[in-house]
Amino acid sequence: MTDPISIASSSRDYRAELGEAITALNQIILGKAEQIDLAITCLLAGGHLLIEDVPGVGKTTLARALARILGLDFARIQFTSDLLPADVTGISVYQKNEGTFRFNPGPVFTQMLLADEINRATPKAQSALLEAMQERQVTVDGERYELPSPFFVVATQNPADQIGTFELPESQLDRFLMTINLGYPNPDAERQLLEGVRTAQHIEESAATLSADKIAALQRQVREVRISGPLLDYLQALIAYTRNSQDLVAGLSPRAAIAMTNASRAHALIQGRDAVYPEDLQSVFPSIVKHRLTSKTATHAHDDDTIAQQILDAVAIP
Repeated sequence: MTDPISIASSSRDYRAELGEAITALNQIILGKAEQIDLAITCLLAGGHLLIEDVPGVGKTTLARALARILGLDFARIQFTSDLLPADVTGISVYQKNEGTFRFNPGPVFTQMLLADEINRATPKAQSALLEAMQERQVTVDGERYELPSPFFVVATQNPADQIGTFELPESQLDRFLMTINLGYPNPDAERQLLEGVRTAQHIEESAATLSADKIAALQRQVREVRISGPLLDYLQALIAYTRNSQDLVAGLSPRAAIAMTNASRAHALIQGRDAVYPEDLQSVFPSIVKHRLTSKTATHAHDDDTIAQQILDAVAIP
């Protein structure tokens, strides 16, 4: 891996602090280096993250650790079947003494929002996040309110076949730049947990390495990372393959193509490069297409997990 502080930038370079943040996260979330890199990539690319997995594998812990180490304001919403849109966005309350309505902001007004078990809420409650995730604002009673910057949603989702879940609509899924799975811990990491490693305490004792201002600077640096013409040709070839495939329900949208460009740049930045390499695109590709592509012949959710690799194998690098 290239030294993260070796690349100059027109503004102050916080890559050293970024490297420290990633190291700290790997000390809290054991054995999940790839997922941590993708989560940071998603944030620096300006997107939102969906974490899918069975309960108890550390989805919420990862979100809390990210907020702590990155130095972001944090709020959590437990999505349940009785959750209302106002519980997310906030509500205008009539002030009798003043004769006016005053807006009381909901938990969405934060820099990092954990939407825990998002698919346990009804579609109406889920939809409260659509405007926030796309426009970085909410509209209540005709008034628009800007959200803090950065605004990063990390949503966790239980498997769709579990009792009490509602399938996320395509419009909601498309607001997420990436989807990752944590999976079960490896034997070494699980042994440390069994020996009494207290992850929650570790999070509380950890100091923030980054801040909102530093993250904003890193996001600006992401836009400076170069992506060559041949790499764009490769990206377009991958997109075209999905649109022409007879095995997929639908191909990737222009929004997905833009997401791949931004995420590839962010991944290159994390690796200490000032230009995108094919491996950057290949590293982010599966997490970007996982929730966007569906096979016509898939009979189980895990059947779709192999789609990304099949596409990468089929499309040659220019």
